[in-house]
Amino acid sequence: MKRLPDTELEVMKALWATGANTPRTLLEEKLAHFGWAANTINTYLARLADKGFVEVCREGKSNRYTALVGQEEYQAFDSRAVLDRLYGSPRNFVAALAREGLHRGELEELQALIDQLNGGQKR
Repeated sequence: MKRLPDTELEVMKALWATGANTPRTLLEEKLAHFGWAANTINTYLARLADKGFVEVCREGKSNRYTALVGQEEYQAFDSRAVLDRLYGSPRNFVAALAREGLHRGELEELQALIDQLNGGQKR
């Protein structure tokens, strides 16, 4: 899997929000706030299909689209890619956040997540 450019990611977000077998017209509605031309959306969808992220099904004179990569699957991949590229380790990432100042509530949320991942055991 490869990281998606921001524009293609926006198309994927629209697909994840609309679900499987999404008609082109619904996608255009979801993406209207970007002001993209129909040909631009076609280009993004074709790229996503070529990359294996989207399945295209012809139905009459229009197409329907289904995301082949789930949102959580992509987020997990992308998070790890960003972490590795920019920080090298989770510790370095959290240290960078801490330098900017984490609120007590945010620290408590992180600790709760760590406890959950450790099976509820406190350190």
